[in-house]
Amino acid sequence: MRIDFDNSYARLPDRFYARQDPVPVAAPRLIKLNVALAEELGLDPVALASPEGVAMLAGNRVVDGSTPIALAYAGHQFGQFVPQLGDGRANLLGEVIGRDGVRRDIQLKGSGQTRFSRGGDGRAAVGPVLREYIVSEAMAALGVPTTRSLAAVATGEPVYREQILPGAVLTRVASSHVRVGTFQYFAARGDIDGLRLLAKHVIDRHYPQAGSIEALLDAIVDRQARLVAQWLAIGFVHGVMNTDNCSIAGETIDYGPCAFMEAYDAATVFSSIDHYGRYAYGNQPRIVLWNLSRLAETLLPLINEDQEKALPVAEAVLSRFGPRFEDAYHAGLRAKLGLAEERDGDTDLAQDFLKLLAEHGVDFTQGFRGLCAAAEGGQGGDTAMRAMFGDGAGFDAWVARWRRRRAEGGAMDPAAMRRVNPIYIPRNHLVEAAIKAGEAGDFVPFETLVSVLANPFDERSGLEAFSRPAEEHERVRVTFCGT
Repeated sequence: MRIDFDNSYARLPDRFYARQDPVPVAAPRLIKLNVALAEELGLDPVALASPEGVAMLAGNRVVDGSTPIALAYAGHQFGQFVPQLGDGRANLLGEVIGRDGVRRDIQLKGSGQTRFSRGGDGRAAVGPVLREYIVSEAMAALGVPTTRSLAAVATGEPVYREQILPGAVLTRVASSHVRVGTFQYFAARGDIDGLRLLAKHVIDRHYPQAGSIEALLDAIVDRQARLVAQWLAIGFVHGVMNTDNCSIAGETIDYGPCAFMEAYDAATVFSSIDHYGRYAYGNQPRIVLWNLSRLAETLLPLINEDQEKALPVAEAVLSRFGPRFEDAYHAGLRAKLGLAEERDGDTDLAQDFLKLLAEHGVDFTQGFRGLCAAAEGGQGGDTAMRAMFGDGAGFDAWVARWRRRRAEGGAMDPAAMRRVNPIYIPRNHLVEAAIKAGEAGDFVPFETLVSVLANPFDERSGLEAFSRPAEEHERVRVTFCGT
């Protein structure tokens, strides 16, 4: 088996990583291979599913051309700075250039201890592996920039958490594994040369149009503003937005205690370790800006050796985040309301709908999806939606305003609205059910859920259970990190 790896990060100095082969496992068995993604990457899915391929995906074999490394980085975790984190249970096998000409990392997650493990076992349980596979592939189908999942492999070994669980390894594909925390690692050591080399690598690989450090920061700010706006548009709660989980490529990365909001509430928190709501749904834009501010701090000496001159430059770039986020967020809400053109009052109309959802505990995804039927069916199409809003009086007043606004012009047709308002999302109880079954060795619910979520916008007969919110006894209120 051969993969044409081209490992640009491994050509950086040794202090950027630890050369580290994955730790072999006892009895690797393929759970799932993402055939479409393999083909997109120019890889042979038949070879990947062969015993030799599964051995590579489990970490039992290093194929020719691979240079496994564990990346060094630091990070703020819930606001507290940790100067050394790093890949404590992951190995970057190398980089491939796909059929689309794009360079991507291939990384094993859960592949054993590294120099950065800090006493951890370096392994992953099957539950978090299935969660990341399900949610990352769903995010890709929803059109959100994200890391992808190429494969999940059972290890045949137990991992020890609060209980003994079966182990697994995830093969993750990403545009980059460089994080805000990577820049912080070198800044914390006063390693200006390391910062300069890292910035050059990021510019060459991800932002070739950036002719300066200021332009690099501006490009990252822009991508992050758009990304968090997309999260809010689908009700996604990342759950652990530490700076080491903030990708400089503008992709969603590290699906630990993530979840999708059902009843709309901006204060929604799922993570078991987020005791004060730092990473609540509605706080996510503020936290992204906070993370970007930490990135800007590391770049100051590269912007100008004189910090007093560098600081206003960085502040000017950061000041663009708010308007860019607001533009992207409100454009997303307008599209969800079926409004293709911006008019005065559109923001108020959208916010008033969100207030109605919150007041009546209406499911975020169903609420917006219901507007598609309302747009299609005239006044009669309101009936199903009206029942979601108590006595319906507040909804009646709002929907009359909405119809008047659509009549003014620039209204999207119902089919176009359905392309931005999904009917199927990774509902927490469905993800949890797939995980529980997988832990018991039954991967059929996992396979079924992945298949449904691959096409989130088109309603299909017989899949009603995948579109409804959780019943009270099914509700998942707390999610957990996989470490």
